[in-house]
Amino acid sequence: MTVNLEVAEGVGTIRLDRPPMNALDVATQDRLKELAEEATRREDVRAVIVYGGEKVFAAGADIKEMQAMDHTAMVLRARALQDSFTAVARIPKPVVAAVTGYALGGGCELALCADFRIAAENAKLGQPEILLGLIPGAGGTQRLARLVGPSRAKDLIFTGRMVKADEALRLGLVDRVVPADEVYAEAHAWAAKLAQGPAIALRAAKESIDTGLETDIETGLAVERNWFAGLFATEDRERGMKSFVEEGPGKAKFL
Repeated sequence: MTVNLEVAEGVGTIRLDRPPMNALDVATQDRLKELAEEATRREDVRAVIVYGGEKVFAAGADIKEMQAMDHTAMVLRARALQDSFTAVARIPKPVVAAVTGYALGGGCELALCADFRIAAENAKLGQPEILLGLIPGAGGTQRLARLVGPSRAKDLIFTGRMVKADEALRLGLVDRVVPADEVYAEAHAWAAKLAQGPAIALRAAKESIDTGLETDIETGLAVERNWFAGLFATEDRERGMKSFVEEGPGKAKFL
């Protein structure tokens, strides 16, 4: 399999495994969607890591495969391509991308689907599709602009240039930079901590933020309001407030 899901102690790792560069061909895209949906369904998965291995995250789409596709073929494929990445973005649990080496084109777009990005010091990210006479097609024009702002997104997409980890951090494209041999451990620590948190409240927070970014503030506030009130029906809310009153803040243990 070109993508695998491994689960341990509440953390699911979606691992790209298509050497040497984890090129995202059609089969890999479809498998990614399948496993993102599995991670969404599984109750034993409370947080997710997306990881390409020690050397490379994903160097982009399989260009040879794409070169053989004509307009009709891509019209039929483009929605499935986007849907595979959207499935990752819509996992209703905390998702962190552990980025080593190259995260280019589709690889960068996959990292953009995570809630948090931890990059190796040697990581290089970018959207080089313009150099092929194309634009990003797996969400890059939308998610990148929402993350770093339109002018910075246009600079990266118009030029197709790669940015190193330090610049990516300054741009807000990644959230933390660590030595290459510490990337997965850092990502796992982030995911494992959140895996111990209140699952429904985390889902509510993620959906409220993401929906708010995609719509007007009144709609966003309505989503927040409904989730906020709804959480008062959960055991986690009872447990959290009881612990706060009896023991002080930050000591609640959630199931």
